[in-house]
Amino acid sequence: MSSFYNKFRDEIVAGGDTTDRPNRINDKRTSRIAGAALLALFVWLGVTNPWTFVFVVGLLVSVFLHEMGHFVTARRTGMKVTQFFMGFGPRLWSTQRGEVEYGLRALPLGAFVRIVGMNNLDECDPADEPRAYRAQSYPKRLLVITAGSLMHGVIALVLFVGVYATSGRYSETGDVLVTSPPAAQSPAEQSGVMMGDVVREMDGIVITNRDQFVEQIVSKKPGQVVAVLVDRAGERMSLNVTLGNNPIDASLAYFGVASWSLDYVRVNPISAVGFAAKDLVVTAGRSVAGVFVVLNPINIINSVIDEKADPASRPGTVVGASQLGGEIGRQDGLKGVLLLLASVNIFVGVFNMFPLLPFDGGHAAIATYERFRSRRNKTYRADVGKMVPVATMVVGLLALLLVVGLYLDLTQPIG
Repeated sequence: MSSFYNKFRDEIVAGGDTTDRPNRINDKRTSRIAGAALLALFVWLGVTNPWTFVFVVGLLVSVFLHEMGHFVTARRTGMKVTQFFMGFGPRLWSTQRGEVEYGLRALPLGAFVRIVGMNNLDECDPADEPRAYRAQSYPKRLLVITAGSLMHGVIALVLFVGVYATSGRYSETGDVLVTSPPAAQSPAEQSGVMMGDVVREMDGIVITNRDQFVEQIVSKKPGQVVAVLVDRAGERMSLNVTLGNNPIDASLAYFGVASWSLDYVRVNPISAVGFAAKDLVVTAGRSVAGVFVVLNPINIINSVIDEKADPASRPGTVVGASQLGGEIGRQDGLKGVLLLLASVNIFVGVFNMFPLLPFDGGHAAIATYERFRSRRNKTYRADVGKMVPVATMVVGLLALLLVVGLYLDLTQPIG
């Protein structure tokens, strides 16, 4: 048990597996079985739900690019990298190229890049000390450890710009569309309003979005006659509508249609960059608040005991995200899946910078603390061993999130 905990502790403080195997001989039989199983899983997913398959591939590419951010910046700044793995747990397959072991592991829960000498507990060969992470300057360490999250931001920005410039940004169109047949015996039906009509004016007031449309209705009195100008297949016509009593609140006026004014509106590439930057900042801000919602133990407990877990606060996993990706793909196609991937990338980037181990943000916090404590002639090194108990609790909380999230994703599927 103690050896397991020591290995667990070492991997937390080192940010990955500390056992380098440059002369490892792969078990070809195990590799073939695992490869065949993964291939079969992907084929099954691609056949049964193509949009979920697209989303999952997008996630894998995002995880790979996250680690590429660490890998490239570490090597460019002179640090020694010994491992680049997709997945965690036991090795399924690996190959040695120079001083780096590349490979796949059994648990597809992420990926990691192993950089030697992350902190005072991460032992390395004395000959490698000049190339250790801890031996580098603060700017270099901060660049390398934040490169993964920065890569998520770059991915999201590229996806936003690409979708906005080619398929459009989901925003107000300026048209209020009647999206379904009017309710039976409703004022709208009796006056001749039809599905597909675009509401242009009400009593001379120009209507450009659904909120305005609703506000105009509720500002009237039941029984009041209003002139509604609609656009039907390019032809404008004026209809006189006698408003009724709202079925929910008889004191409010009632029209009787479902309407919508949002859709994908294509923008030019320059505007796409501006909108993408704005949406990146806004989504990142919401993600910061979302991190505290996700890590709140009370929300975890409530999600389990509630008959219907609140989608806004329930823990989620890649299974649930993939379910949502498949549902959005069926509704909006590729553009919807890519926008969801952009939002997921932003959240993961923000979540990963939470300032506790084993997150990258924990390593960044240690580097920053050491920088403030260091003096010109003396470099301060934090005792990471004191942080291991808290890091262990964080890992336990993450494990709980995973278990609860999987339970909810299977018992209360999204969509």
